[in-house]
Amino acid sequence: MRVLRLRWHQHLLLAAAVGALAGWISHTKVFWQQDESAYDQLVGNWNYEADPSLLIVAIDDHSLQQLGQWPWPRGTHARLLDRLQQAGAEHVALDLLFIEPDRKDRDQDALLADAIKRSGNVLLPVLAVAPSDEAVPEELMPVPVISAAAAQLAHTDIEIEGDGIARGLYLKAGIGSAYWPALGMALAGRIDPVPGLPSPQDSTLTPYQWHRDNYVRLRYAGPPGTFPQVSYSDVLEGRIAPGLLHGRRVIVGMTASGVAPRLLTPTSHERWMSGSEYQANVASMLLAHHAILPLMPLAQIFFVALLVMLCAMATTSSLPPWLVGAVAIPAPLLLSFILLRGFNLWFAPVAAVVSIIVLLLAWGLWRIRYWRRQANRDPLTGLANRMRFEETLQLETDAARRSGRPLSLLLVDVDHFKSYNDTYGHYVGDRVLRQVANTIDDLARRPRDLAARFGGDEFAVILPDTPQAGAVQLIESLLARTRQQGITVDKGRLAQVSLTIGVYTVVPAAQDTPASLFEAADAALYRAKEAGRDTYDADPSPR
Repeated sequence: MRVLRLRWHQHLLLAAAVGALAGWISHTKVFWQQDESAYDQLVGNWNYEADPSLLIVAIDDHSLQQLGQWPWPRGTHARLLDRLQQAGAEHVALDLLFIEPDRKDRDQDALLADAIKRSGNVLLPVLAVAPSDEAVPEELMPVPVISAAAAQLAHTDIEIEGDGIARGLYLKAGIGSAYWPALGMALAGRIDPVPGLPSPQDSTLTPYQWHRDNYVRLRYAGPPGTFPQVSYSDVLEGRIAPGLLHGRRVIVGMTASGVAPRLLTPTSHERWMSGSEYQANVASMLLAHHAILPLMPLAQIFFVALLVMLCAMATTSSLPPWLVGAVAIPAPLLLSFILLRGFNLWFAPVAAVVSIIVLLLAWGLWRIRYWRRQANRDPLTGLANRMRFEETLQLETDAARRSGRPLSLLLVDVDHFKSYNDTYGHYVGDRVLRQVANTIDDLARRPRDLAARFGGDEFAVILPDTPQAGAVQLIESLLARTRQQGITVDKGRLAQVSLTIGVYTVVPAAQDTPASLFEAADAALYRAKEAGRDTYDADPSPR
């Protein structure tokens, strides 16, 4: 067997193919859970100082105890808004749904609408809900009288990943087109340009479906409890100093246990975050310009493919394997860390890491297999060496003894080989040996046949399950082909090459050993040499 050697351009094509496969794996998000775990590790403790203008007015357990069972009359919210307006709050996001008129007291809607108008800075939420999985979603908006009084409407669509963690959001969304800003973005004020990845164009979407755009990863200011929080009832009853409310961006929302929505985030550390604090994080992130953008799909594929290609090319260099692995395996993680911490870009590294590890393992196994083969190969001719020959002869002798099938052993000698070296030089002598080896290898082509270089100009062929007639047929083909080939020497002259062969065929008995088989074949070779060379001799009475 010959060793496969690739040229540089073949290596490049192979590396490109491996890189393209890794890029495709990354694009299909096979390792999305592992990527998200890596993301959580990188951002989980990456805190920053929260924007000091943000304040949460919490409908907490204390407020429910003070003000009674939920829901409260809308006039109560109107009184709260008046308190905030008098204290000089800059913006108020009233993160509560008023999608139906007050059925008990219609004046309550008017009271709340008037308070919203007086404030002039109140944001109200819009939520998209589908009655069923197959139904067209509907926008749940405040009742018209309240909606008309609001300074702005904003969506509260929170993106929850498949593992239940809120890592990102769409800054714009809406039915038919993405026209509503996220509540946290509206609270932050004018953001220009709006960051985020554009959603891919999907021809299956209809004007009646919920469209989302400008996706970003949310960088949290810290774990739950990072933002200052005051109780709704305390603000309502005037127990909070107006100076604490002045100039604030206020989020009024539910935090009471058992009632408020609960979110897990990369910073939660098994603690829940309220929807109000989530919106505060959105506003703080945008005010501080800390939005994290995932790489565009083509850029993600490019970086994964490039890293894997470079690793594949490094395997063909003279670098030691441990050094290639020590650099290549952590490289995607390092690139992800640099892009995230230095440029607020998220590169998902796991597909590249896994592809590199698999590539290095395959390379290592190939190297082990290659060196094992090389340890049993003759470096000049590529045939099996003497050690491999002796191991195989022992195995085939035992197998033939068990099966009762004949085993043939050929010993081949290049006639007058020393004269090639003396007359034409060792280079021509090596060419003769390689040519003879190739001819033998071509003829001994069955899976269990073994051709070996036994000595300087001596070869051996083991032919399992081969009677003497079959061995003789192969020998005659070998002699004829060698005579026809010759070898080209100085000035294009054709020098004759011939072989002398001894063959021994036997069905091994208990007393027959590899050594005895070899001695019998060697005796046949000696008789053939005495007969004039360029011929063969077979044992006259094979058993």
